[in-house]
Amino acid sequence: MYTFSSKLKTFSFILMALGVVGIVAGFLNAPKTIEDVEKLLADSHHNEAAHSDKVAHDAHAVKVVEGMHIEVTAADSAKVEAVDTTHAVVETVDSSAVAAVAMADTHSDNHDAHKKEEVAHIDEEHTKHLEHVLHQLQNKPWAALYVACIFFMLISLGVLAFYAIQYAAQAGWSPILFRVMEGITGYLLPGSIIFFVLLIAASMHWGHNHLFVWMDPEVINPESVHFDKLIFQKKGWLNVVRFLVTAVIFLGVWNWVRFRFRKNSIAQDSASDNAPYKRNFKLAAFFLVFFIVSESMMSWDWIMSVDPHWYSTLFGWYVFASFFVSGITVIAMTTLYLKSKGYLEQVNTSHIHDLAKFMFGISIFWTYLWFSQFMLIWYSNIPEEVTYFVTRIEHYKLPFFGMLALNFLFPLLILINTDFKRLTWVVVMAGTVILFGHYIDFFNMIMPATVGDQWFIGIPEIGALLFFLGLFIFVVFTTLTKAPLVAKGNPYIEESKHFHY
Repeated sequence: MYTFSSKLKTFSFILMALGVVGIVAGFLNAPKTIEDVEKLLADSHHNEAAHSDKVAHDAHAVKVVEGMHIEVTAADSAKVEAVDTTHAVVETVDSSAVAAVAMADTHSDNHDAHKKEEVAHIDEEHTKHLEHVLHQLQNKPWAALYVACIFFMLISLGVLAFYAIQYAAQAGWSPILFRVMEGITGYLLPGSIIFFVLLIAASMHWGHNHLFVWMDPEVINPESVHFDKLIFQKKGWLNVVRFLVTAVIFLGVWNWVRFRFRKNSIAQDSASDNAPYKRNFKLAAFFLVFFIVSESMMSWDWIMSVDPHWYSTLFGWYVFASFFVSGITVIAMTTLYLKSKGYLEQVNTSHIHDLAKFMFGISIFWTYLWFSQFMLIWYSNIPEEVTYFVTRIEHYKLPFFGMLALNFLFPLLILINTDFKRLTWVVVMAGTVILFGHYIDFFNMIMPATVGDQWFIGIPEIGALLFFLGLFIFVVFTTLTKAPLVAKGNPYIEESKHFHY
């Protein structure tokens, strides 16, 4: 039986404590009014651009008014000059001058009114811009929490899918790792609960939560100034009731399947036949069918719908590849940690080599999907599609292209070598980079639509990442203490123990 190290447990608590402090600080520091936003943007390029436009317009308006004044003065001079001549001429010129002055005054008044309208329009646009930025900055702590929460929850889901694949394929190499996988999937339940609370927070707009713009009743109200025809046409799918009910079904079935897998796996250790194993085999077949459908729909609902004007037919596969490789990476790193502590003696370099092969292979698969999605959309240049990448290239250049190096180039250069796949330090280094790279991938998927160009990895992002990392470590390693680390009753366990090549 595994014993949870007091040092690791303390470390997980420290991470959670620091994370809570960062999350709370993120919410407390979020701006509350547009005046707060103006202060925050005082030195930014947004405020400078707005200020420059306003100053330029004011200068133009003043110039026009000064021109009117000169015109009027000239007319008055003509009137004064005419007074020195005959009385008749004075009357004629005087009446002409009065008419000219009246016309000039009217012209000046019209321009003054036009100037005021333009200034008012600029002020209105500036206020709208500040309100938009206010919503983005208020979304920032929510978005940071959401990214970290969904990332770790989907890691456990990816491990559950990998676990089911091993059962469905009746794999002989992997049963020695089954209890590690079961420990990681133990996070699925607490992760799902926290995630569902975040979905409710978004639907109820708690704490100025506007992660999902389509949840605002105003955007589907034809009478509202915020009416969005495209979102209105999608309201059959994008509605809060359907969204939450679907989430309950998906999360409920995934957790039920995980519970049944775990129960049958432990029961097999003391069973006199292979009945629990056969139940898991059938359950794996059901789950994989349900998973492939629910995973695609989940990616549409929980990630793609933050940007409801955009869609991609490859998106479900793309999201799957991202969290699937992350889950396999966590299996490898957890296994190596346990081996370093003297557990899982039967796990050898061939098992690690196979896990590293999956890390390498799914990284290439992810890159293929990334390139297919990006190149086809970019080449077709359809405005409602290409805007997704334009936003990311213009405002998220470093994380957008940086994740390619982290998720493709690094695994390609490091893990393509067969010998390197058997070296612990190489697998741990590659795994750390892959996990960070795919966190950035989820960051890129969610942040541009929720916070726009007001992004940076600061206290809220680091706090949320630390909290969920600490919680993940605590739950996973606590789960590992609940059952023996070797599934001794599995019919393929001996084959797995002697797996060498």
